[in-house]
Parts: sequence; C-alpha cells; structure tokens
Amino acid sequence: MGVGSAVAWFFCTWRDWHARMLVRAGVSPNALTIFGTVCTCLAGACMAVGAGSKFAWTLCPGDLRAYQSGAYMVLAAVFLFFCSAGDMLDGAVARIGKQSTKFGAFLDSTLDRFSDFAIYLGIAFYFVLRGNVTYTLLPFLAVFWGQMISYTRARAEDVISNCTVGYWQRGERVAAVLIATVSHNIPALLWQQALSPAFTVWARIHYTSQVARGLTPQIDPRQGPWYNRLRLWRYPRMTLAYDVLTGLNIAWLIFAPIPVKFDPLAKLLGLH
Repeated sequence: MGVGSAVAWFFCTWRDWHARMLVRAGVSPNALTIFGTVCTCLAGACMAVGAGSKFAWTLCPGDLRAYQSGAYMVLAAVFLFFCSAGDMLDGAVARIGKQSTKFGAFLDSTLDRFSDFAIYLGIAFYFVLRGNVTYTLLPFLAVFWGQMISYTRARAEDVISNCTVGYWQRGERVAAVLIATVSHNIPALLWQQALSPAFTVWARIHYTSQVARGLTPQIDPRQGPWYNRLRLWRYPRMTLAYDVLTGLNIAWLIFAPIPVKFDPLAKLLGLH
C-alpha cells in the first residue's frame, strides 16, 4: 500500500464512521454543505486581516501586531478544517443515509464556487489595503483557474462520458489552501494556484478534443516514450508518482521563502 492509498484508507474510514454518527443524529447533507460554506466565509474574513502573517518564530520580539495577525491565520485554519470536514462528510452522509438528491448535488457544487471565491477575496482584500499589486491580482487568477477546471469538466461531460484528467482537482486545491494557511505561507499558495492549475485546464481541453474527434488519448504516462514517465502530474491518484508530486507541492507551500512584500508587477509598471 502506497502513502496515498494509506492516507485515503484512513480518511475514508474516518469519514464513514463520522457520517454514520451524523445520520443517526439526523443531520442532513445539505446542512453540512451550508455549514462548510459558512466556515469558509469566516476563514476568508480571517484572511482579510492576517493573510500576510508569518510563523511566530520568524517575527521580531515584541511585535504585538504581527502576533495578533498570526492569530487570525490560526483561526482561519480552524475554520478551514471544519469546512473540509463538512465537504467530505456531506456526500458520505447522503450516501450512507440514502439521502442523495439532484438538488443536493447541485447545492454542493454551487456553494463550492462561493467557498473558493470567499477565501481568495479575503486574501486579495488584505493585499489591496497594503498596495501590493501582484498579490492583489494573483488571488483572482487562482479563482479563475479553479472555476475553469470545474467548468471544463462540466462542459466536456456534455460531449464525452468522463473528463477528470489533470492533477489539480478540487480536493488538491482545498488541501493546498489549508496547508498554506497552517504554514502561514499565503504567498507560496498564490504563486502555485495562479500558475500550475492552468495545466489542468489545458489537459482537460486537450483530452476532450481528442476523445470528441474519435481519437484515443494517451493518458497513462507509463506508455509511449520514456520521458512520459517524468510527467508526474499525469499520474492518477494512488500511485507513487502522484505521491511524489504531492509531496513536492506540500514542501513548496511550507518552505518556499517568498517575501510577503514581493511585488514584481508594481516594479514592472513603475508604481513603486
């Protein structure tokens, strides 16, 4: 069993156990979906106050305002944890409690879009108040690519049977936000989510184009030329290559030393 398989087994077991408890308690899937969205909005509000904070040990002694800002990030991480729990449990409660409905699926998908925007709006608000042009723009690029990933799948599946290719699916994007929040490293999150999900959008467009034209797309990187094996982002979940790529992304979110005041776009435009 690989690392990804072990983690998936643990979370599925945890999720289903709690889902059974919630079913017995009479909690509905839609209530969990709404609860998760409220938690995300609260996390976004915390981001609007503390998105630029760093870990306590990187701060100057006596810098009380910086410590207070960091406390908001801790609170944002707590809200995001509850949001992620609700996001995992609503579907499980619907399945185990036999409460699945078409409206429930619609509500879940729709409120996911609200949640994505709430987080990045809070981050953008923090940086716009500080005049950082780059970090005000990047959150909206991150939201754009997240929306496009969902949109390309929805439209593609009107044409073909399935289009889930690409690394940055919703689970990975939500996990990235949570890890960056816990790590107090929002700049690393912004650069990652404003750039790399574009490749998932392209992968879905390319895949749909090939299938719609009756071609057989090569989605298994272990086939074809040897260099295909180096494209870790093309491997599915539960593979070693996927685990390696995920580990690299997590390391970036935790350790990437990007200054909070870094603003290359402002310098390019001659604003600073």
